[in-house]
Order: sequence, then C-alpha cells, then structure tokens
Amino acid sequence: MRGQIRKVFRIKNERKKNMKIAPSILSADFANLERDIHLVEKNGVDYLHVDIMDGHFVPNITMGANVVQAIRPIAKLPLDVHLMVEKPEHLIEDFANAGADIISVHIEATAHIHAVLQKIKNLNKKAGIVINPGTPISAIHAILSMVDQVLVMTVNPGFGGQKFLPEILTKIAEIATIKKNNNYSFEIEVDGGIDDHTIRQAKNAGANIFVAGSFIYNAADPAKKIALLKDSLEDRL
Repeated sequence: MRGQIRKVFRIKNERKKNMKIAPSILSADFANLERDIHLVEKNGVDYLHVDIMDGHFVPNITMGANVVQAIRPIAKLPLDVHLMVEKPEHLIEDFANAGADIISVHIEATAHIHAVLQKIKNLNKKAGIVINPGTPISAIHAILSMVDQVLVMTVNPGFGGQKFLPEILTKIAEIATIKKNNNYSFEIEVDGGIDDHTIRQAKNAGANIFVAGSFIYNAADPAKKIALLKDSLEDRL
C-alpha cells in the first residue's frame, strides 16, 4: 500500500516538473527588453518564447534573427523560436546561428515540411511543428515521429492578446492520445489566450508547455501573474 502511494506521488511530481511556462517577449517592452527578460527569468519561468512574423504568412511583422542574436547573450533560458513565416526553410539557418534552441515551423507554411524539420535537426536544434486552429491533425501525422515539440495554436496567429479558443481543447487531447498510443516523446505546447484559467484547461487536455504574453507583460505586477499561472498548474486555485 505504501509503495503504491509513493508511486502516485512520484508520478504527480514528475508531471509537475514537466510543466513549463514560456513568456512571449512579443508582449514585452522592446525599449527595455533586457529588463523584461530578466524580470521573468528571476520568477522561475522555463523558456523565452520568441514570435517571428513576416507580414505574409500572418499580417503582422515583428522581429528577425538579429533580435535573437542580440538577446542570446542576455538570456539564460532556452529560446523557443516560433516562425510564423512563409517558406521557413530559407530562415532556419539564420535563426539557428543566432542562438535559437528550439525552432518551430507551421505545417501550413511550407510544402517541404520533412526537409525543413531535418534541416533543424541537422543544425542540432530541437524541432517543433505548429498547427493552426483550422488545420486538421491529420496534416501532421506523418512527421510526429520527427519532432520534439507540437505547438497547438489556441488563437489564430498574428497578434497577441486574443481570446483562447476553447474548441481547440479537443485537438490538444487528440494529439496527447496519439502521443501516448505511439509512445512518442514530443512535448505539447499551446500558444494564445493563456491565463490562470485557460492554462488549467490546456493542461487537463494534455499540454505541458504554456506560452503567455500579454497576461504576464501587460500586468502591473508580472511576477504575480507568473505565480498565478504556477498555482493553476499545481491546482492551488
């Protein structure tokens, strides 16, 4: 009996350790980017999420590899680079050389997804696949064995501050089931509308990495918001 109890506690602790918060610096103050990076790092987050938009694949334009290169010496945490760009194959090497640790590309953005993922792996970076809200899971079945991370968009990509789409929870759960049934090792990340309530919904559906931008950086007290996210993941709220 005691052995079973210890096993349950061990499993719960492993799940807690596997939960990761990734603030999106898209919502940070770019005039004080170093300050805002250190602010979230000292409050115990796990990744820094970097949203790259080209004005074509999505309507907004954000930053390029030069910004990643500039923050690499500043940041202590892994840089989780999300490429919302057309033909990402042309930019992979630039972001790898700039210091990205994880590079995620959209299934919708290239006709050569297998080659793109291979290129990321050959550059010794973790490879992620991103799927938009309107894209069926069947579109990524063939490459799930290759990836380190599946990023499920819980808003339509392009702008921060959007509301979480609850219908995507079913998609997250289905991907989690596919992972379990095939003994895949990829992590499941969610991006869009994450707050202290939706983070728990996404976690219960099977996600373990949570991107939060405006919820953290638009707050008067970002540290308090990070604590709220952690409490939600640990079911303290």
